[in-house]
Amino acid sequence: MIKLFENPEHKNLFVNDLSSGQMIQANQHVIIHNGEGIVLDPGGHKIYTKLFAKLSSQLKSNGLKHIFFSHQDPDIIAAANGWLMVTDARAYLSALWMRFIPHFGVDEMVVGRITPIPDAGMVVHLGGVPLKLIPAHFLHSPGNFQLYDPVSKILYTGDLGASLGTEYAYVEDFDAHVPAMEGFHRRYIANNRALRTWAKTVKNLEIDMIAPQHGALFPTPELSRRFIEWAENLQCGTDLLADCYPIPA
Repeated sequence: MIKLFENPEHKNLFVNDLSSGQMIQANQHVIIHNGEGIVLDPGGHKIYTKLFAKLSSQLKSNGLKHIFFSHQDPDIIAAANGWLMVTDARAYLSALWMRFIPHFGVDEMVVGRITPIPDAGMVVHLGGVPLKLIPAHFLHSPGNFQLYDPVSKILYTGDLGASLGTEYAYVEDFDAHVPAMEGFHRRYIANNRALRTWAKTVKNLEIDMIAPQHGALFPTPELSRRFIEWAENLQCGTDLLADCYPIPA
């Protein structure tokens, strides 16, 4: 596990090498404060056993208190039942997706430990630290949230900020990095209005790092600011729709 931040009470860890085969690359993030942990977007079944083993070296067996699902995609939520069955953790998922998660095999015995996140977001306390679950709707899911850690000042953005095909873990040259993000964001993010709403929201935060779920992280305040400004001005999704689709011949 790679350390993004650490002080005597608090640490932020991430793993970026558990995906294999035809799976899309995905980052798994963990925050630990005074022996209590939260795992963010833990992934699918093939990731589950590997991540659980790594986590056991960082936390006691009863130390995992929370699981955060930014949205409903299988690369985030497919192994939800496994995590809930072998831990006592409480999970958090947009209220929009609560009726869908049983389709991933979540057992009736544990579904009650999934807290629906209201559209306005909420606060989750980790060992006394108020982690902010911040609305990021339509980026790309209609029920989508990001997590802000006020200790490390890391904003975990889920699919927003994702890059594909990068072999580096941290962005150094923003302009050179843009081509790795552009195609994904133009196709998967709903539209510029959603991005402008998000940008206006997160500009109220003190951000030292932006950590997406796919690809490279933005490891400084300056690079994080560059990403926010880039996203704020991006035309994407429904902005790019033609007047009509051609009928296939």
